[in-house]
Amino acid sequence: MYEVIVIGTSWGGLDAVSRLLNGLHDDVKQPIVVVQHRSAESEDGALANLLAHHTNRVVCDPDDKTELEPYHVYLGPPDYHVLVEDGHLALSTDELVQYARPSIDVLFDSAADAYGPRAIGVVLTGANHDGAAGLAHIKANGGVAIVQDPETAERDEMPRAALAAVPSARVLPLAEIAPVLVALCSAEAVV
Repeated sequence: MYEVIVIGTSWGGLDAVSRLLNGLHDDVKQPIVVVQHRSAESEDGALANLLAHHTNRVVCDPDDKTELEPYHVYLGPPDYHVLVEDGHLALSTDELVQYARPSIDVLFDSAADAYGPRAIGVVLTGANHDGAAGLAHIKANGGVAIVQDPETAERDEMPRAALAAVPSARVLPLAEIAPVLVALCSAEAVV
């Protein structure tokens, strides 16, 4: 059974994550951790407030050592890397990775290490290569790799880089990602 879903996005991510959350229903109880590239000057809580309109889940910027809870969406806070550890999140101000903090690769690498085959990684629209190496790490550790079809992405560089790194990833139009997550995560799923 999958225990965590990690999602990475950049340019066009607000719309993409909003639409993905709209498509999820209560069969998906797994905690979701999202890294959306945003500037260090971004207002704390602003992205959470926007995304909360698209889901009944609790949406928040976590603190260091926040416990992972079902039906929660955790957002990488501005200017902090967010790492998934067994049962909780950690925040870091280590150097930028792929010119970003928070970095998708940092999130994905930590999820791969902590959850291995129990992790699902999703790369959405974006304008750089962040997330490609981390998604490969998730796949190499037995997890599921999902990539938004570049043809449906507002910016296709991030999905194309992820597919170059993980050619075996499931490639789906944005509208089909939520139903696949529901199928993977529902109690009846046979994976």
